[in-house]
Amino acid sequence: MKTIKLKPRKEESILRHHPWVFSGAIASLPEDIEEGERVRVVSADGKVLGTGHFQIGSIAVRLLEFGDKEITDDFFSRRLESAFRLRQTLGLIRQDNTCFRLVHGEGDFLPGLVIDIYGDTAVMQAHSPGMHFERLEIAQALTELPDARIRNVYYKSETTLPFKAQLDPQNDYIIGRFDGNIALENGLKFNIDWLRGQKTGFFVDQRENRSLLEKYSKGRNVLNMFCYTGGFSVYAMRGGALKVDSVDSSAKAAALTDANIDLNFPDDSRHHTFAVDAFKFLADMPKDAYDLIILDPPAFAKHRSALKNGLLGYRKLNAKAFEKIKSGGILFTFSCSQVVTREMFRLAVFTAAAQSGRKVRILHQLTQPADHPVDISHPEGEYLKGLVLYVE
Repeated sequence: MKTIKLKPRKEESILRHHPWVFSGAIASLPEDIEEGERVRVVSADGKVLGTGHFQIGSIAVRLLEFGDKEITDDFFSRRLESAFRLRQTLGLIRQDNTCFRLVHGEGDFLPGLVIDIYGDTAVMQAHSPGMHFERLEIAQALTELPDARIRNVYYKSETTLPFKAQLDPQNDYIIGRFDGNIALENGLKFNIDWLRGQKTGFFVDQRENRSLLEKYSKGRNVLNMFCYTGGFSVYAMRGGALKVDSVDSSAKAAALTDANIDLNFPDDSRHHTFAVDAFKFLADMPKDAYDLIILDPPAFAKHRSALKNGLLGYRKLNAKAFEKIKSGGILFTFSCSQVVTREMFRLAVFTAAAQSGRKVRILHQLTQPADHPVDISHPEGEYLKGLVLYVE
């Protein structure tokens, strides 16, 4: 195994068990080092700090183990079993709930790896070349997990691996095959399109927030912006909403929403979809048409270079919702941009509220669910921010 030596006094974060080694901290690299291979990281004075995957970029090593600890043959089996036991502890593995996140990267001590479970299918995404090269071993370990009953492993990393790595991954089944794509979340049915859909096919990170929305939906007119597969819309329907309108610029997303509504509420006239631009829909709709609005847009700022424009986008979007929502209405508003901190998002929303002249109170402050855990040594793992606001 090749060794990477750090510059003097660059080991402090690793000693605190932060799993990333940045390229600026490295004194030298072996000439024959290859992207994705396992490497040993040592301090300037030769102390072994950990072992991980090397990659080209600002994050040069993602650590799998800390200290002078060997990565054994059963490493992935042990880590996956630990992740599965946590989900059992959380009460997520039930007959009425067959979809959840099994591995959330650094939060489950498997940096660069994401695995979502939909029934007996695991959808795996590698976010690092190292995890790409380990994919077959991980897939085999998934099918051998006690009590998990995973029969199919679909690998979906065409859009998640670093472009410069030139790995040319192919989305395909590593184990098993397609045999149905309907999963249950809290008793509601959803078509999961892991073959062509965004991410792994469904945004499981909004499960708890969808449940909260359900409790506020009774007797309200609901607008679900950026609806994607209609998760919030389905929960609002079960919650007793008077009507639910779902909006997405993608006609494909609108069709997925309709399909999920029909799965749970066939021939229910309360629901309508609109395949139009969200900002245009908000601008054109009359005031007071809705007294419950959900704003769950895609990441407006995926990189720090886009942060300023992203915050402006959040401010404009929320300002328009404050302008149009009925008095006594409730606004669920979110940001999934990792580079947008909780404080930045709150400031953008608060600025929008001040501009609108409406009286606004915070009812709930939301985040990602427990199956998307945050390693206490890696606060960057917290990405989902949300507010539930009462607007007078």
